[in-house]
Amino acid sequence: MPLPALNRTTTTVGVAALALLGGIVIGGTGAVSASPPAEPKVQNTFDSLGADVRAAKLPSGRTAHYTDSGPADGTPVLYIGGTGTSARAVHMTDFLRTTRQNLGLRMITVERNGFGDTAYDPELGRADYAEDVLQVLDRLGVREFKVIAISGGGPYAAEIASRAPERISALHLAAALPPFGAKPAYCALSDEQLSAAVKDQIRDPRVWWAFPADSPVRSIPGFADTAYEEGARTYNQRGQQADPAPQVHEQRLYCERPGPDASKLTAPVFLYHGDKDTTVPASTLATWREQFAPGQVRTRTYADSGHDVQYRHWDQILVDLAGRADRTVVCRDEHTRALPAREADALVGKGKATLGSCAWNG
Repeated sequence: MPLPALNRTTTTVGVAALALLGGIVIGGTGAVSASPPAEPKVQNTFDSLGADVRAAKLPSGRTAHYTDSGPADGTPVLYIGGTGTSARAVHMTDFLRTTRQNLGLRMITVERNGFGDTAYDPELGRADYAEDVLQVLDRLGVREFKVIAISGGGPYAAEIASRAPERISALHLAAALPPFGAKPAYCALSDEQLSAAVKDQIRDPRVWWAFPADSPVRSIPGFADTAYEEGARTYNQRGQQADPAPQVHEQRLYCERPGPDASKLTAPVFLYHGDKDTTVPASTLATWREQFAPGQVRTRTYADSGHDVQYRHWDQILVDLAGRADRTVVCRDEHTRALPAREADALVGKGKATLGSCAWNG
């Protein structure tokens, strides 16, 4: 018997409503079934947790610990971290890793005496580190390379430039301490006094890596904890339990004068300085310039930075390392651009753009 008209209408409306409720399929027989969910997507490769630290027995008999990250055919860049850093210090710049990869940069680090995995030898100096670096690069098949040295990495960069000027295609120094000119004030302290001054700082990486409250690095997600992990690795990796001896030794090396002769370096030199920097003051810029030929040095100074310019303007440093120093990184209309320097300067001067990635404005 046919259904009453009212029931037919009710049935039709009910089925239509069910069909609208997320993936209900109405079969030709009137049967109702749900669509299966889409297949979950799982990646084929692992995401990186940072570069592996590798060990290499060198012709000198020493064991060097190093990292090598980026494309094997990329532009080789020797990254020399500041004092109290390990071979994984470059990981602290991974907040712009995508840009680094897009620019085809290959970052290589070599750990210094007594830090991280590297055993401490009080007889070794800056020249020994330079020898280790060149032997590691030889092992990797790298002949020509660029250098980026940060803070306390400056004296080691100068040493390498002195020993192998023909192999360096560009030297970049960010808030870098020079091994020339006046000695740091702490050089007048005894080893015992210097040890007492640093031991509590290196025991607690949160103190060693403390940045001012207004530092732009505080806007980088996870930066502070990454820095603390780096400090813990540097001073505890081998079970050394924050022994201050390697740190005291390195700071003693910063007191050695005269510095290496870097005058044979003919490659371009870039200096980066934050106007608020009280650790490596602006006077050091002139000290660095005196070591090189007139016109060889290009200086970038920033009013928004202190002893964190190496992070705040890492975007510009990367572009410079890629050989595009004719471009300036700016944020314009919420888009990051690397514009011709003259155009970028004009926009920044008119307040229509800001220096660096738009990420800094977030």
